[in-house]
Amino acid sequence: MDYPVLSFSIWVPVFAGILVLATGSDRNAPLARWLALLGSIAGFVATLPLFTRFDRADGGFQFQEGADWIPAFNIHYHLGVDGIAVPLILLTSFTTVIVVLAGWEVIQKKVAQYMAAFLIMSGLMIGVFSALDGILFYVFWEAMLIPMFIVIGVWGGPNRVYATIKFFLYTLLGSLLMLVAFIYLYHQTNSFELIDYYQLPLPLTAQILIFFAFFMAFAVKIPMWPVHTWLPDAHVEAPTGGSVVLAAIMLKLGAYGFLRFAMPIAPDAAHYLSGFMITLSLIAVVYIALVALVQQDMKKLIAYSSISHMGFVTLGLFIFNPLGLEGGIVQMISHGFVSGALFLSVGVLYDRVHSRQIKDYGGVVNTMPTFAAFAVLFAMANAGLPGTSGFVGEFLVILGALQANFWFAFLAATTLIFGAAYTLWMVKRVFYGNVGNHHVAELKDLNKREFLIMAILAVMVLGFGLYPQPLTEMTHATVNQLLAHMAQTKIPVGL
Repeated sequence: MDYPVLSFSIWVPVFAGILVLATGSDRNAPLARWLALLGSIAGFVATLPLFTRFDRADGGFQFQEGADWIPAFNIHYHLGVDGIAVPLILLTSFTTVIVVLAGWEVIQKKVAQYMAAFLIMSGLMIGVFSALDGILFYVFWEAMLIPMFIVIGVWGGPNRVYATIKFFLYTLLGSLLMLVAFIYLYHQTNSFELIDYYQLPLPLTAQILIFFAFFMAFAVKIPMWPVHTWLPDAHVEAPTGGSVVLAAIMLKLGAYGFLRFAMPIAPDAAHYLSGFMITLSLIAVVYIALVALVQQDMKKLIAYSSISHMGFVTLGLFIFNPLGLEGGIVQMISHGFVSGALFLSVGVLYDRVHSRQIKDYGGVVNTMPTFAAFAVLFAMANAGLPGTSGFVGEFLVILGALQANFWFAFLAATTLIFGAAYTLWMVKRVFYGNVGNHHVAELKDLNKREFLIMAILAVMVLGFGLYPQPLTEMTHATVNQLLAHMAQTKIPVGL
């Protein structure tokens, strides 16, 4: 079975999206929905060999594919994945199936365009995780903004135009500096190959400038404090599917960028600036958790909790030990499932009541007991309850931080208190107590489609919480290789 697995993983959902788009008007909406579901499942199946055939003892790049693209500038169509990229690709293809199912009955206008946007975006994001050529990475990185821009701008809320433009400008401006860094590295190596960049010795000043160029692109995407302000607006205005993809996958692209580019290309700068990165991460963990505590809108509360949890990821990456790095990666995957499930839960309520305000609910457990059971499970996972996937990553990062500095671990551990506070505050007011109003009294519990989505996500959250080994086993060799690479100085002799 020797075929280009990565090209299939990228282009199957993209071509499926184009096929869905070809169904045209809403008269063909049922056909568009079924084609989108088949396309998303085919995309997920295409990525499964990455998990089954991945050599866990070898932490290097596997499934490599290469072809000339623009020979005049030495630009190649070069793909490959390691133990960090594979789980993120699987998360992307899995989430796409969930998003197509979630929008099945909810989206009634421009159905083909909505489904196609997510399928094409899925392929482009897998391209980001697979690219080993700087320009190829940049093209995928920028291209995936377009479907998300359209999804928020067309199917979003009343302030969607403001939110889309803010989202686009923030992410685009950061990315331009990344392109400048690639051009500088090309002049040093006459190549856009990532492998060549890893071997390039650079003076510390050049490394710091390159690190900051990458930092501007990746910090906005995560998003780190203080460039996080676009995310709550984008989440609030996005349709449910847009919020799920934004939280589950798009935020991970920034952390992946640090792991794949900023840290291994400029390792000395990464060590030199680790205090700066840890400070920003801890501000996100503590301060943004407090901001989440005062939110009245459920989507905004979950959006701020996402920023706080991604602060945990960057903290894990920049304490430079195996526990912290693996904890950060586990947290990325866990957050993908948990935050995606929480946004879907809000979507279920919004479809019925057309409000995201916490004060408009109360006593939902009385009318929707099955839904309330799932939603409370996901909320507890968000707070880091042991036995759920939310606990594993946070626990590993706190252990790693403890090895580095007691106060890092102490401040990071406050998220277990603040996370429980804002999560329980929302759960108590939305789900428990007396029935809040006549809208809540008339609510219908989950239908079969919604139950299937919630059940699948619950299995993933509990599965990774109780048995995270398949994930840690896959990342282990790659993490050790990355740390070994970063321990070797890349400053030229004599400088």
